[in-house]
Amino acid sequence: MKNLPLSLQIWLVFAAIMLAISILLTGLFPWTLRDFFTREIYATIESGQNLILNRFHNESPEEAWEDNLLPRERHALQDIRTVNHFIILSETQEIIAQRLPIEFLNKVRLEASQQVEDSQRYSGQVDDRKVFYVINKGEMRGHEFFLVSYMWDAYREDLVQTLFRRLLLIMSLVFLLSWIPSLLLARYLSNPLVALEKRVKKLTNRDWNETIQLQRKDEIGKLGESIEQLRTQLVRQDEAQQSFLQHTSHELKTPVMIIRSYVQAIGDGIYPKGDLTNSLQVIEEEAERLEKRIYSLLYLTKLDYLATHKPFWETVNMHNLIIDVVERFRWNQRQLDWSLDLSDIEIKGDIEQWCVVLENLLDNQIRYAQHQILISLKKSEESTEKTALLRIWNDGPNIEEETIDILFNKFRKGSKGEFGLGLAISHRIVSLHGGRIWVKNEEEGVSFYLAFPFV
Repeated sequence: MKNLPLSLQIWLVFAAIMLAISILLTGLFPWTLRDFFTREIYATIESGQNLILNRFHNESPEEAWEDNLLPRERHALQDIRTVNHFIILSETQEIIAQRLPIEFLNKVRLEASQQVEDSQRYSGQVDDRKVFYVINKGEMRGHEFFLVSYMWDAYREDLVQTLFRRLLLIMSLVFLLSWIPSLLLARYLSNPLVALEKRVKKLTNRDWNETIQLQRKDEIGKLGESIEQLRTQLVRQDEAQQSFLQHTSHELKTPVMIIRSYVQAIGDGIYPKGDLTNSLQVIEEEAERLEKRIYSLLYLTKLDYLATHKPFWETVNMHNLIIDVVERFRWNQRQLDWSLDLSDIEIKGDIEQWCVVLENLLDNQIRYAQHQILISLKKSEESTEKTALLRIWNDGPNIEEETIDILFNKFRKGSKGEFGLGLAISHRIVSLHGGRIWVKNEEEGVSFYLAFPFV
């Protein structure tokens, strides 16, 4: 059934439910009715029996027993409320009854003689007909007798069949009429899904300019909102990809062009930097620059891959890691004054990635710092959670306000013409570790802040 259209599936399920309910009622209803009417038959028998007993007490004189004139006056007892009656005299076991098979009467006489309760319910078979009867033990003016009141099963069956036929008629009408609303419901539910299917097909063909809007607040509406978010994300990703390709081709083309031009010049016996050594030095610097950019691009791709997989993190002592990275940079930048104020804080993360973050940030700080760099690592007092705050400050010039918001974007070039991937990589790594990074212009200098959870 899953290969059928959704509207047809909904209709079939609805029809199957209605059919199952109809079949269930068809089986249960007669059984329930028979049980109900059986109880009602016994109640009717007992009610009619009480009327007969009351008549006996009110109308039968004592002489009736002495003269053997109790209503066995050669005619049957009157039927009351479709209930038939006959009497069994306890003293003589004589039966005053209508015409009934002797086998049935003997069976009732035996049951009456063995009955312990004053009134008891029975059922039996007379020929091919079922009969329900109640034997009631009575006494009047010192004479005991049994009043047997009975009803035929035909009465119950007539009621059951009549109600059952009406039920079948009603269920048939309900079943037939339910097809119309079920079809309407199927179309109501399937039409927006069909529309979403067409939109998704357009997305697969890279046609994602048309917005998806469903005026609904139910699950289908939420699905439409999710697909719209997906469309928006695809548009952004496509724009970012186009921008990425344009910037990448431009940034990689420049050093390649310089290297080729220098090689061709040297091959023609021309030294652009005056001599062979200086010209080769330029080629080496451009090759190193090209290698660094390629490494950054590959590292960004690696981070995108790690974002979709469960990371393997270890305990990292940020205090020791910062000192190790600073020592490597301090050795080459002895003219700067380095100040460290570090607390002993451990985090869960990838030590290699955090090393890349620190290297990128310190490389940026060294590029712009004039005399001093300050690094502090403290537990954040503003957050109720276990959050560490890392601050890296330099006394260089402030950043332009319009640049601060896009500082961590890919391919953003700074005032010194850098490639712009280092800060983007740092931002990506900090985000993968559940932290955040931002920059702030101080009264003097610039500070980079990193907030991240610790253990």
